[in-house]
Amino acid sequence: MVHHVILWKLKESLSVEGKKQVALGIKDHLEALVGKVPGLVSLKIIINEMESSSADVMLDSVLESRDALESYQNHPEHVHAADTYVRPYTEVRMCMDYENESDFR
Repeated sequence: MVHHVILWKLKESLSVEGKKQVALGIKDHLEALVGKVPGLVSLKIIINEMESSSADVMLDSVLESRDALESYQNHPEHVHAADTYVRPYTEVRMCMDYENESDFR
């Protein structure tokens, strides 16, 4: 299994309400990919409202393999969701992919 984690910082030009709406749109459209993208085992969007965080939205997903991760990244439904609901509203993106939690020792 491959874990694919992304942190996004939303654009500062968005209002507080705008950020909430964008985050919910990201959540709705990316979580809907489960069952549509082969090899995508799970995907959860976490919307953080704690002021101590430096990110606004987190994607936490699990895929069957490295090949499944590559396919997910290029899948038309994922590309559409990212191009429509994520990229226009984010200013920072950080990603971490890993295969085994024991790598964090």
